[in-house]
Amino acid sequence: MKGLYTVVVTPFTKKGDLDEVGLRRNLRFQIDKTDGIVVLGTTGETPTLTEDEKERVIRIAVEEVKGKLPLVVGTGSYSTRQTIEHTAKAKDLGADMALIVTPYYNRPTQEGIYCHFKEITSAVDLPVCVYNIQSRTGQNIQTDTLKRIADLPHIIGVKESSCNISQIGDVIESIARQRPGFCVMSGDDALTLLTISLGGDGILSVVSNLIPRPIREMTHAALKGDFDKARELHYQLMPIFRAAFIETNPIPIKAAMEMCGMAAGPGRLPLCPLLPDNASKLKHVVNTLPKEWLK
Repeated sequence: MKGLYTVVVTPFTKKGDLDEVGLRRNLRFQIDKTDGIVVLGTTGETPTLTEDEKERVIRIAVEEVKGKLPLVVGTGSYSTRQTIEHTAKAKDLGADMALIVTPYYNRPTQEGIYCHFKEITSAVDLPVCVYNIQSRTGQNIQTDTLKRIADLPHIIGVKESSCNISQIGDVIESIARQRPGFCVMSGDDALTLLTISLGGDGILSVVSNLIPRPIREMTHAALKGDFDKARELHYQLMPIFRAAFIETNPIPIKAAMEMCGMAAGPGRLPLCPLLPDNASKLKHVVNTLPKEWLK
């Protein structure tokens, strides 16, 4: 994994059903503007989808993306057995990689986290990117634990969403720099530039659902060492990065996409519409985006 991977939203109709036509349109919009696609991530509201809907999302993504871009499928859950089943199914349906989050809710120990990934990688032959996001799971993957996980078969890297730049630096220094091929991807749009400057490989982005072109341009400039260009783009993008997380993701990004005529629809409960004041703030930022960014 390298560059920009867009973690796509799951669009719904006004009645709350899966918007298959909208999903296809959004995927086609991304094809020549990003380096990879992720479906069934946090941004895709995966916990609210039925098993049938998850399968439809994967099948549609395979039909639209396979052979054009790497396709990553989020398969993690709080159950190791269920995660294995989801990962095996994603592989059978055509996924290129799995994104597997730290088990949430039951808050396993560090040993439990290691055993979780060991069991999965022993059971399914599919490249796995570990997803570390303590703010949602309640448990951080400590760097020493991630070192052990990195030695397991099929582990290709980590999506670091700890928002702890010191930890991200430690992961790059003590794991990625010692294991060629182990990628460190930012899980926070605002930390993309910092992560790459430390030696990271790119971003699994939320905001690129709306404006993939400038985010890819910034990411690639940083990867090439053109930090003057990357820094300028970073500061131009910061207003929309902030606005896109004014409330719980993916509420704001779906609202922004709707404002721009893209398929997104409402979130599913327990996610609810933006508060009116926040909607006004988001709309102001969206209205100031350069028109070429939206093409």
